[in-house]
Amino acid sequence: MRIAAVLADRCQNRKCNHECERFCPLNRTGVECVTFGEKGKPVISETLCQGCGICVNKCQFDAIKIIGLADELQGEMIHRYGENAFRLYRLPVPKKGIVTGILGPNGIGKTTAIRMLSGTEIPNLGNYENPPSKEEVLKHFAGTELHDFLENVYAGNVKTAIKPQYVDKLPLAVKGVVRDLLSKVQERMTMEEAAKLFDLEDVLDRELSKLSGGELQRLAMAATVMKEADVYFFDEPTSYLDIHQRVRMARIIKQLSVDKQVMVIEHDLAILDFLADNVSVVYGSEGAFGVFTLARQVRTAINVYLDGYLPEENIRFRERPIEFEASPPRGDWQTADLISFSNLHKDFGEFQLDITGGSVKIGESVGIVGPNATGKTTFVKILAGAIESDSGELDNQVKVSYKPQYITGDYEGTVRDLLFGKYYDTVSSGFFNGEVIEPLGIKYLFDKEVSTLSGGELQRVAITMCLAAEADIYLFDEPSAYLDSNQRMNAAKTIRRMMEKTGRSGMIVDHDIYFLDMVSDSMMVFGGEPGSHGIGDGPFDMREGMNRFLGAVDITFRRDADTHRPRINKPESRLDREQKSKGEYYYSRGGSQQRDHVDRYVNCIPGGIQVPRMHHERHIKRLAVLVHEAVEGPMGSGFLPGLHLDGRRHPTADDHEIDLLELLRIPVLEFGEEKPVP
Repeated sequence: MRIAAVLADRCQNRKCNHECERFCPLNRTGVECVTFGEKGKPVISETLCQGCGICVNKCQFDAIKIIGLADELQGEMIHRYGENAFRLYRLPVPKKGIVTGILGPNGIGKTTAIRMLSGTEIPNLGNYENPPSKEEVLKHFAGTELHDFLENVYAGNVKTAIKPQYVDKLPLAVKGVVRDLLSKVQERMTMEEAAKLFDLEDVLDRELSKLSGGELQRLAMAATVMKEADVYFFDEPTSYLDIHQRVRMARIIKQLSVDKQVMVIEHDLAILDFLADNVSVVYGSEGAFGVFTLARQVRTAINVYLDGYLPEENIRFRERPIEFEASPPRGDWQTADLISFSNLHKDFGEFQLDITGGSVKIGESVGIVGPNATGKTTFVKILAGAIESDSGELDNQVKVSYKPQYITGDYEGTVRDLLFGKYYDTVSSGFFNGEVIEPLGIKYLFDKEVSTLSGGELQRVAITMCLAAEADIYLFDEPSAYLDSNQRMNAAKTIRRMMEKTGRSGMIVDHDIYFLDMVSDSMMVFGGEPGSHGIGDGPFDMREGMNRFLGAVDITFRRDADTHRPRINKPESRLDREQKSKGEYYYSRGGSQQRDHVDRYVNCIPGGIQVPRMHHERHIKRLAVLVHEAVEGPMGSGFLPGLHLDGRRHPTADDHEIDLLELLRIPVLEFGEEKPVP
């Protein structure tokens, strides 16, 4: 099955020579495969199209997509917005007693699916010219789980509550103070109970327009959870929240799912892993199509998403897997100091900030973590020169480029006008185009009006503008907000790569652990009393910084055995207690988790490894990998001595030694269920 999509927001039909129409082979033979409709946009006949791709390559605005899909999706279309427009395949179904997560990039139908499931929008099943009625939709899904769910929704037997994605738009929709909004939705709990649960007691009489992003997020969550409903939909419930608040929101949602149906869209993979029971991975192409896969166990779903390959459908939706390192970066940064500060103090009356002192080195990327309202943004503004400290020393004789926390689209003109008008030489260079414009997908936004950009698009433009400025140090305040998981990884790699290649330094304030893990060389930790007194320490190396930060919020992370991604441990679990006793909250020291696993199966002896006979031949390679990681850390080049079975030395592949690089090319077998001989 072949589909053709024309992205109307990219198509600039008045600025081109209609190459898609002129160069189409069928058009040149007299067959009208590509025509121009009443709105001046190209219309491509999917029936006639041969999939040659000439129109795709000739379009200078990348506005055309010709995509081949599996024939099995033919009868599974849920919604289509028009000819050559976005189409959605399949829908997830919320289930009582579990949290169903949705994981996928922006622009492929996740929010559309929530509107369908909540009854706000009726699926047209691909018939956009003559949409079916509710009865026809139910007949189409007869005999399926989705039929029973939608039948209750359409009959009014199911009440839904939705937490919107963009909480910063809340003050535009609702006027007044926090108390006024919460008093209207006192159904499941009283306003006082909700204020205590969501930590809103201090802002009940504050205007919505004066709330921070984190306070707006907690307010939106409170207003949603207070409603009496059967099905709850949460669209990105953790934006602007710190890690402690994110875990708290996750626990509230999990508690809600005990007797309710709950569905969550979330891009913070660590929180989604902790929060959800089952996850539906969504793949597709932005603006063209989106396909929901069957829900699977959360660990498997996230690993599949990171790997970018769906084995049961034989679909690869990412060119290369996203990988994580099990060990922290080197802590000994061998460059000169770029900026140093000591004993900084700022008194705002109700809030005081103290920074003990530290320095940022040339080429270093420093992650800044800590609870909300402890002065992280204030510290960044002091470094940027936007705020002056009352006392202390600051060697700020450097140029600073600053990306603020809250971004607005108050600019009349296109993204191209904005970027080229301010930073023409930088943005037009091949280096910047390859390192920033392409990875962040900015070229697709060039002809969009800045005022019409979504939150994620604005964020990417703001990151680009910050990196385009000529500066010595780049300050990013929550650059991952509103970005999907793919975009967060790309943004982290882009920032890190630019710092390394240009010899500049960066400071990144964020709450996404995955993002900070990928972007940071060192870490600065903030604490104190939120809202009254903030204290900043560091920068520290990544291990010490993570241990200090996570120790303060009492959370430990383990590493996934397959992907090495961080996963939050359950409170008071065996791993949680073990890691706290060792003081290792995030990184394993020298592969300590692997070491514990190996010790149960093998005994290291001089000159080799003794393996119990029941685990011999088929486990030798796996054991060698585990032992190397236990002793040396993550996998790399090197050799191990020969292996011993029951005390007798046996030759290995090359008679005496195992080349670990060769082992990496051999499928690794897992251990059996048998217990080893003591």
